[in-house]
Amino acid sequence: MDEADRALSSEIAAGPAATTGRPLLEGELRRALDESSAQTIVLLDPAGNAINANRSVLEYTGLTMDQVRGGSFRSRVFHRDDVERLRVERQQGLARELPFSNEQRALRKDGQYRWFLLQYNPFRDALGRLLRWYVTGTDVDDRKRAEERARADDQALRDEIDCCSMFGEIVGSSAPLKRVLAQVTRVAATDTTVLIVGETGTGKELIAQAIQRSSKRASKPFVRVNCAAIPRELIADELFGHEKGSFTGAAQSRIGRFEAADGGTIFLDEIGELPPESQVLLLRVLQEREFERLGSNRALPVDVRVLAATNRDLKRAVAQGRFREDLYYRLNVFPIEVPALRDRTDDIPLLVEHLVQCSAGKAGKTIRSIDGRSLELLRAYHWPGNIRELQNVIERSVILSDREAFSVDEAWVRRNADSAPGATVVPFRGAADRERERIEAALAASQGRVSGPLGAAVRLGLSRQALESRIRALRINKYHFKMP
Repeated sequence: MDEADRALSSEIAAGPAATTGRPLLEGELRRALDESSAQTIVLLDPAGNAINANRSVLEYTGLTMDQVRGGSFRSRVFHRDDVERLRVERQQGLARELPFSNEQRALRKDGQYRWFLLQYNPFRDALGRLLRWYVTGTDVDDRKRAEERARADDQALRDEIDCCSMFGEIVGSSAPLKRVLAQVTRVAATDTTVLIVGETGTGKELIAQAIQRSSKRASKPFVRVNCAAIPRELIADELFGHEKGSFTGAAQSRIGRFEAADGGTIFLDEIGELPPESQVLLLRVLQEREFERLGSNRALPVDVRVLAATNRDLKRAVAQGRFREDLYYRLNVFPIEVPALRDRTDDIPLLVEHLVQCSAGKAGKTIRSIDGRSLELLRAYHWPGNIRELQNVIERSVILSDREAFSVDEAWVRRNADSAPGATVVPFRGAADRERERIEAALAASQGRVSGPLGAAVRLGLSRQALESRIRALRINKYHFKMP
């Protein structure tokens, strides 16, 4: 309690004069309001109506004293969601005539809402009758933001440890996976931008999470953005936010994902889908470490590590003019290629065991063993959908199973193989030999060339990456077919 408040309390406690000497009471209260500028202070009558305020209130809100005293003060200043949310609580607190507090968002004169802790203190006369409410406001916006980020991090952690999502932990010990994890270990300790490339369903987001968890930013926000899931016209707003009135319907300012990730890491998935106009804005963030909200000309500094991922060939997109070359080189500082599941078949038994137990727990079933024939089928399949497809196959098989031994419907795996577009499937014995013959014939016809318009990949109807993968898996020497 400051000196003015102590003086006021002394006058009130002095006796009946404080009750009948209302000018003295009002004078002391006004002095308290004038001298207490560190906090916002509002004086209320017993019914809770504003009758006075200090300079901090007027400077923060941009209102006049007459507007403060008007009946619409609360609806003009406090966020409508908070006014309704706390309406009953406030009514009960005023009715009890005891000190209480709550937290609300107050509108600043520039259109920004900030969180305030409001503490309501009653003042009484010598007979105990309520005379005024003395309400102090303390800006707690930074603390609220930290709490919201902590909740987001907690939710992310819960998502990560959900084993049934298959993106909660890395499973496997194959050589290709170990190489990736070695790269993760090396780059995690830095703030270097990372470009994670790999086919759909290989677990690129899982690698991004592993980098975040091993970095010095592990306790900071980890914000995910799927660039392909956001409409083209909204992606810039989603990434960088907007100011109030910047477009029709922008009733209040809004922070973007970069601002929310300040101090931490932002993961831009499907970066190849980013439209050209947003590519320019992202390039500026990477170069200058600052951005502007939509409708603003004020640059905001930001400290964010960028992890990006794509299943597309960005070099080809650059050559075709669909992706900025300067942005590509800004993102491709430290590339990590996540191997396809068909290139880490040694991990399939571990993955199957892990996913079977997760799916069984989710379905309320007990699986005690895995059928050997089914495991061989799963190891032989090409897996165009990678780990995500494996997860779906196992979940469906567990649901249909009525035994304690896990097995896969062989006919269903064959249908998947036959319907996979552009995929070379090797689910049964003999198929590998036929596939080898087709690839070697295509390599011979293209003189050992894999890519390009006359390459073997085009002849076989495969992507370059898919063909290279099959060449390695079948141990074909493509250099044998090159002209001397």
